[in-house]
Amino acid sequence: MKLLPRLRPVYTCTALREIIGPLQCRSFQPDFVPRDPNAKPIRYKYPAEYDPYGPRLPPSDKIVQLAERIAALPPEERRQIGPSLREILRHPNLKQISVEGMDLSATGCGPAKAEEKKAEKTAFDVKLEKFDAAAKIKVIKEVRSFTSLGLKEAKELVEKAPAILKQGVTKEEANEIIEKIKAVGGVAVME
Repeated sequence: MKLLPRLRPVYTCTALREIIGPLQCRSFQPDFVPRDPNAKPIRYKYPAEYDPYGPRLPPSDKIVQLAERIAALPPEERRQIGPSLREILRHPNLKQISVEGMDLSATGCGPAKAEEKKAEKTAFDVKLEKFDAAAKIKVIKEVRSFTSLGLKEAKELVEKAPAILKQGVTKEEANEIIEKIKAVGGVAVME
């Protein structure tokens, strides 16, 4: 007698839905319980001997010997310790962060910093402080000569003095502009 292989029954989609029910999707973990916003935080008690900022136990003799052996190595070999440890311990390579333009001093911006910044300044602004009423037209013409403003814009700029005439110029160029404004009857300063 020949045995036939046992066949599994074939289910249709509707039959499966009747057996297992509608498919469900959970968007949260079953053991998740939202935190009560009015509850006070749990205060954990640290052991009496734990002090993260206080004195630490001295290192073991094994660590001291290892540190002495590392200190005795030549500088070329000492430089290889960090990368090889990083590779063995599988630590990621840390990238340098640019600190250009950041004030990293402990005291902030003191008088020494202010003197350094003044010495480093390369771009200056020229500001029109005031002008003689009789020399208004000459000042407007002079302002038009070193800016790309039209007659109306130059007139409005001069009338709302004190106003910045030109920004980001070199010290020599700023001194030239100040001299030209002074020659026609205006007072300009460099900032």
